[in-house]
Amino acid sequence: VSALLAARAAGRSAARASGNAGARAAGLPGGLALEPWGPATASCIWRFNALYWQELAHWERATGRSYEQALPGGRSQARDTETVRELILGLFKTWDDLDARGALPAELYVIELGVGNGSQARTWLDELAALSRVHQRDYYRRLHYLMGDYSPAVLSRARQAVDSHADHVTTLVLDATHPTSSLGFLRGKAFLVYISNVYDNLPADEIARIGGRDYQVEVRAFLPAAGARRIGRRFGTAARELPGLAGKLLKLGPELLCDVLPAQFGRPERAVEFWREIWGAMRLAERYVPMAGLDDYQIGPGLTGELLRPLLESGGDIRMHVSNGALSSFAEALPLLHPFGQLQCHDLFVTRLPEYQHGFHGPGKYDGSVVNWVNGPLLRHAAGRGGYDVTIEPFAQHPPATVKTLTAAVRE
Repeated sequence: VSALLAARAAGRSAARASGNAGARAAGLPGGLALEPWGPATASCIWRFNALYWQELAHWERATGRSYEQALPGGRSQARDTETVRELILGLFKTWDDLDARGALPAELYVIELGVGNGSQARTWLDELAALSRVHQRDYYRRLHYLMGDYSPAVLSRARQAVDSHADHVTTLVLDATHPTSSLGFLRGKAFLVYISNVYDNLPADEIARIGGRDYQVEVRAFLPAAGARRIGRRFGTAARELPGLAGKLLKLGPELLCDVLPAQFGRPERAVEFWREIWGAMRLAERYVPMAGLDDYQIGPGLTGELLRPLLESGGDIRMHVSNGALSSFAEALPLLHPFGQLQCHDLFVTRLPEYQHGFHGPGKYDGSVVNWVNGPLLRHAAGRGGYDVTIEPFAQHPPATVKTLTAAVRE
């Protein structure tokens, strides 16, 4: 993962030295600002992230590779047939127990969020069908597999991959941060909510506690001066016009941008070149801004900054992700679970808060998208308050992998 950050705000020592005025903002390095200062969740980097998934076909044609080929090793670390089989056999045990008591619903719902190229769903459905035959169960016949993603292009590709299971599959374009907007009708019915490599791709703020005071990390995307001049020359425009052109790209997409500015771009491929040049050169500046109070900070719908207090007060100075999008998605997904269901998520998790004091955890660039490590202790704390138990463990089949497995279920 390549770093987006080109400049950290002056740092903890500067924040401590600022006295009653709070942490001073770091000066923007010489370059061209693409946006005003603001919380990371409001940054244009997330609009570029959305553009990547909405216009994925254009990006892949320009790079000559699929988005999965951009992953380490050319595939997701979370996809493994043996892991799928173990998960299904666990479900079979639950279903057998409920069936023995006459409590198994007639329809069995499984939800997958973040469907990738569909290989995970195909493996899952193939294995469930095969195991249903071996164990002489009618679970495959009763199965409803719902695939949700916020990229229509990705969802269309995944749907083709599971065409042989079409009678059991429903696809939904949905907002990953608010899954109940599309899936609310399944409240209390899903035996499995399966999520892979989604949470790390959702907007996240960062909060710091330094010397007993709380600060929000504000960011500002910019183009370094040399990069702005180079892009301006390549596309025949003054560097100062680049923020406006980037804004039009984000609003219109590459095809409509060509329609609006045919003399400058002419064809979508040229607009995609512009997009890739802007994205490649973009950096983030940061500054610490004192917070009035945690209760005034809105993490997401129904979630205030008070949720952060136990973590921030756990001891010493700390800077951590709020994982706003992931937390919102997680909080909405949990109520979809059947009382004997579980949520399983494979992703880049920070598992202990001290990890934030060492190393880089995002935001970073993953090809054309944004990635952040997810604040696992925060998700565990939020779920615990709602009556759910959460574990985060190494990915079973590949313990050294950077991907971890989060499992959540109703507390017994």
